[in-house]
Amino acid sequence: MKKIFLQLAIAIITVISVNKATAQISDTVANSCAKHLEAQFISDGQQYRALLMNTDETAEFHTTLYSGTIYRVAACSGLSDGNLVFSVYDTEHNLLFTNSEYKNAPYWDFKITNTLDCIIEAKLASSSAGSGRAVILIGFKQQK
Repeated sequence: MKKIFLQLAIAIITVISVNKATAQISDTVANSCAKHLEAQFISDGQQYRALLMNTDETAEFHTTLYSGTIYRVAACSGLSDGNLVFSVYDTEHNLLFTNSEYKNAPYWDFKITNTLDCIIEAKLASSSAGSGRAVILIGFKQQK
């Protein structure tokens, strides 16, 4: 009975430790990405996260961008810039922007004139040794 209890306790501690370590790595990537929002952009309060195991996988995030607003989308994987390719599509999957045309820039600013629902897709850059933890942050500022 003691042996079973000890094995169960070890298994629970292992699961908790692995989950905590994974969360810390993901938080580190998010903190590194947050530097791109700067003081002039206010975070939308969301951290869009995905675990990408290889360059064939794509993460998909849905959001609404509102008219009269300037947005900054920041995308990171790992601690260096340029590891994540992100693309913004409308709901009919028309490409609005991709950072792959700009050397995988870690962020991009958008001026929205009409409210639109959009899809942001992210995947690891093929030449990258990113962590596999994709983080997208969206910040906004009102137009003056």
